[in-house]
Parts: sequence; structure tokens; C-alpha cells
Amino acid sequence: MELIDSVLERFSLITFVDFVDILLVTIIIFGVLMLIRGTRAVQVLRGLLVLAVIIFFLAQIFELRAFSWLVDNMLPVLLIAIPVIFQPELRRALEQLGLVGRYLRIFRRDESSPVVIAFKEAALRLSQRRHGALVVFEQEIGLQEYIDTGVILNAVPSPELFLTIFNKNTELHDGAIIVRENRLVAAACVLPLSTSSLSDRQMGLRHRAALGISEVSDAVAVVVSEETGQVSIAHNGRILRRQDIARLDTILHAFLTGPRQPDFFGRGQNEPRG
Repeated sequence: MELIDSVLERFSLITFVDFVDILLVTIIIFGVLMLIRGTRAVQVLRGLLVLAVIIFFLAQIFELRAFSWLVDNMLPVLLIAIPVIFQPELRRALEQLGLVGRYLRIFRRDESSPVVIAFKEAALRLSQRRHGALVVFEQEIGLQEYIDTGVILNAVPSPELFLTIFNKNTELHDGAIIVRENRLVAAACVLPLSTSSLSDRQMGLRHRAALGISEVSDAVAVVVSEETGQVSIAHNGRILRRQDIARLDTILHAFLTGPRQPDFFGRGQNEPRG
């Protein structure tokens, strides 16, 4: 009974400002966890937490003066090392904060994109012919540095154009097409390769490039596998495999126009979807 009275007394001391303070800290921690979810930073953060718990208990149980001195002197170094270790995640978090425009998409008309429709028709035939393809849809974060590595097209989209570019006998079939505002801006573009481990051996350089561009930007990348003809979608550092081509326009439209990204990535980064 005394314990309950003590707890109630402590709760009575909490003011509205304290409640707001706790809520803000909770939101920040939750936001950080959501940003690093599914990335390699999760394992690094888990290792740091385990190390911190071990150090805390050693310091509490034993009086280790030399060890405590070492920990105290390592803290300034860790404050510098953490931004270096989590550089991709920190960059991604700052980019997310700057993407104000995505929250205004709810006010846009819900209309289909002509480039999405054209690519859906082309993807069906590319899959049947086992022709590999990689198409990147630019969003809020500009991809000009990657556009400059390719051949400028600035062309109106059509299924025939997609099929011609990704034909094995053309000079432009290697690399990616980058789409900007319903125009095929460039072809044969070189993208950064992801350093994440891909467990499936059927996922080659196109999949790694699609995952790589999704790790450094908010772009949506679509891959047609040359070996299996299957379609995969990469976004936000995750990849979703074995998509139904018949629903490709619907899925892409959800990614490109919705105020929130669809919950397609709850299964983990490289887990296949049946």
C-alpha cells in the first residue's frame, strides 16, 4: 500500500510541461528507430547497447579504476565516431525531414501516370522475353548526378521505347533509365551499388543497383530480372520481389503519389513475397 501511495505521489508531481517533454523524447526515439529499421544500423546500434549494458554492470559491481578511466576517455572519441558510423542513416534522416512536398501529395488528383502505364505494358513483354531492365522513378530528391552518367533522351514514354532501349542488341540496354515528371530523361545511367548482403543468388547487379539508389534517395526503382523474368521494386533501402506485373501500375502509383508509402516492406529487406 505504501508503494502504491509513493508511486501516486510521484505521478502527482508530473506537470503538463514534463508530459510534453517525455512525449517529445519518445517521438524522437521512435522516429530514429523507424528510420533505421531494416538497415545495417540496427545491428550496430544493438551492439552498442549490449556494450553499454556490460560496461554499466562492470562499473556498478566492481571498482575498476583503470577501466573507468579508459571508458571516460573513450566517450569523446565515440561522439565523433557515431556520426561517421551512422552517416548513411543520418543523411537519410535529414533528407526525410526536407521532403515537405511528399506530405502535400494528398491534395493532388489521383490520376494514373502515363509513364507507369507504358512501363507496365513493356514490363510484361520484357518478362516474357527474359530481357533485363532497370527503371528509376525520381521523386523529391534529385538524381541529376546519375542522369549525367547516361545518355540524355528527354523522351515521351511508350512501351515500344522501353522495349527498344532494353533490347540486348542495343547500346543502351546496360544501365538504368531515369524517369522525371513523366519523361524518360536518360538511359544507360550508372547507379551506386548497395553494400548490403543479398541472400538470393538470383539477384544480380541490377538488383544491387536498384537497392543502392533507394538507399541514397527516395527514388523508386523497378527491376525486371533477366534470368527469371520476375519484377522487383526497391524503395527506402528495401527490396520487394516477385511482384505481379498485372498490378504493377497500381503498386507504382501507390509509391509515387501516396502521402504514405504502402506497407509492402514489413517482411524484411530481402524476404521473397509469394
